[in-house]
Amino acid sequence: MRRMQGSVGAIFGAILGLASTACGPQSLASAESNAVSGSSLVPQVIPRSRSYEQVQQRLARGWNTWDTHSIVTQVLLPDGLAIHVGLKHNSSLNGDAYLGDALIGRLEPGAEIVTPGPHTWNGSYTRADFAWNGHKWRIETAHEGDDLVVLIQPLNMVEAGLPPTFVISVDFLWNRPGTVRRQGDRFEARTARSTIPIFWALERSAGDADTSAVNLPVTGPYLATRASLIGISTGKRRSLDDIRVAIRREKQRVISPVSRVWSVGWGGYVLFDWDTFFAATMAGIGDKDLAYANALKILREETPQGFVPNFARAGNWKSSDRSEPPVGAITVLGLYRQFHERWFLQEAFDPLLRWNRWWDQHRSLRGFIVLGSDPNNQPRNLDDASVGTWQGAVYESGLDNSPMYDGTFFNTQTHLLEYADVGMTSLYIADCDALAEIADTLGRSGAGKELRDRAARYRTQLATLWDDKNGIFLNKDLHTGRFNTRLSPTNFYPMLAKAATPDQAKTMIEKHLLNPDEFWGQWVIPSIARNDPAFRDQNYWRGRIWGPMNYLVYLGLQNYADGNARASFAKKSYDLFLGEWEKRGHVHENYNAVLGEGDDVNNSDRFYHWGALLGYIQYLEQQAPSSRSGTAETK
Repeated sequence: MRRMQGSVGAIFGAILGLASTACGPQSLASAESNAVSGSSLVPQVIPRSRSYEQVQQRLARGWNTWDTHSIVTQVLLPDGLAIHVGLKHNSSLNGDAYLGDALIGRLEPGAEIVTPGPHTWNGSYTRADFAWNGHKWRIETAHEGDDLVVLIQPLNMVEAGLPPTFVISVDFLWNRPGTVRRQGDRFEARTARSTIPIFWALERSAGDADTSAVNLPVTGPYLATRASLIGISTGKRRSLDDIRVAIRREKQRVISPVSRVWSVGWGGYVLFDWDTFFAATMAGIGDKDLAYANALKILREETPQGFVPNFARAGNWKSSDRSEPPVGAITVLGLYRQFHERWFLQEAFDPLLRWNRWWDQHRSLRGFIVLGSDPNNQPRNLDDASVGTWQGAVYESGLDNSPMYDGTFFNTQTHLLEYADVGMTSLYIADCDALAEIADTLGRSGAGKELRDRAARYRTQLATLWDDKNGIFLNKDLHTGRFNTRLSPTNFYPMLAKAATPDQAKTMIEKHLLNPDEFWGQWVIPSIARNDPAFRDQNYWRGRIWGPMNYLVYLGLQNYADGNARASFAKKSYDLFLGEWEKRGHVHENYNAVLGEGDDVNNSDRFYHWGALLGYIQYLEQQAPSSRSGTAETK
């Protein structure tokens, strides 16, 4: 258990501590109420309860790695005061090679390599190692009360060429008011609230300053130095020994940092529907406020039509044509069972109910939940060519290129994919059930009855997709009337919806989940069965392993008696997660189901939060009752 907490728990803080940067320059505290000049969209301003306002105020406070564009930048919120650490490579021909911002997992030739270390939820301790242009260095930070201390240490001695120059610069981000000047041996920053001195301490007296470092790509006053050890401290002057002591004290509490590659590529920040709910679930391990903020923030991106969008990104753009899998209610209910705060349910219930009703009103065909993309919804994202197409509808599944949808029929009149989807229907039933329980807690008896009636109606239809010959629930092409025998983890989701009988669940587990020709093996579980021709592609949802799929299958296994299968499934998921985490500090978006790694392709983000769900499953299993029932073979 100790090993699991030191790795998995660390990842969650890393990934999720920085998920709070997803709202970009405005920070979580203000993004949702600000419009962008010139935008064709008019953002929906949703009143915030006092409790939610207090959550945001607690989160948007103090020093942390808040800057989406770089994990080496420490920012003080709410002021936006930023301390940057850059590195100038002095041995290139023109002498202008400079690394200012750094991200984990960039794939461009010559890109920096970042190995994330521990990162506490509130940023009170962070560590990361960097390699670029032959140089290696480590940056550690810690909090001393309200102050920040930073230690910058080269990890290799340059054998040929010139040593690098470290550049410490200070400015304000996001157009926040303030001034910075370099005054003697310190910086002095004036924020809207106070004056903050920033001091440095250097090891090695000779040659500390690099007076040749001019014309640097920095926006504020800076210190350029070739010192072999650099300490930075705010508030008061501290020696290198003082800084070491502060860092050594804080590093006892560890979790670890997250990549922002997706956010940078989407204009500053991007939130995806089910991704963000999963982030909220994992954040519940260590930071209640961050868990609440993730869940409520994505709900507050609700479109005028009443659904949570597939994505919401910088510039107030969001997908007005499509949603993504409805995992919101099971997320919110799970956090309530953990923290028991009624205000959180009250804040989340109405948008969850509107979203639930939207699925029934706009994505129901012959009693099943189907996928769609509505091109006439306003405002329309004009630069998204998938709107109103087959691809836009498949994007709603969250499984962008899954072979399950190959050859399916998209009706251009109804804008629906005529395909009875086992996975989406199951997730919707689970959403109805969870939301009904929330309604009961809030005394919303009418809504509770509505939701239970709806769940029963869809559960009855889902039962018709059980195929006794194949021993599993099968998707059905509603255009041709034929069942689809291609299998993916979503075919197990009826266990999550409690729509499978005990005998059906036992058959699915023994005949399919534990079948090495389909889903079982050293690395589990692939996003399409191993004996499917598309498995060989190992391209995104065509055969690779994804944390969210494993997590949802695991939740389904919790509803049935086979504890042996569940425990083995959790352990295999954790082993997959640990592989690249222990070797490279990577938490992958997806993993190769043959090799058990993520670095084999360029379209698997190397630090994507939901990869940690593979470890979170083991965390849940460790918390489960010790009894293990069932007789299925799980070797």
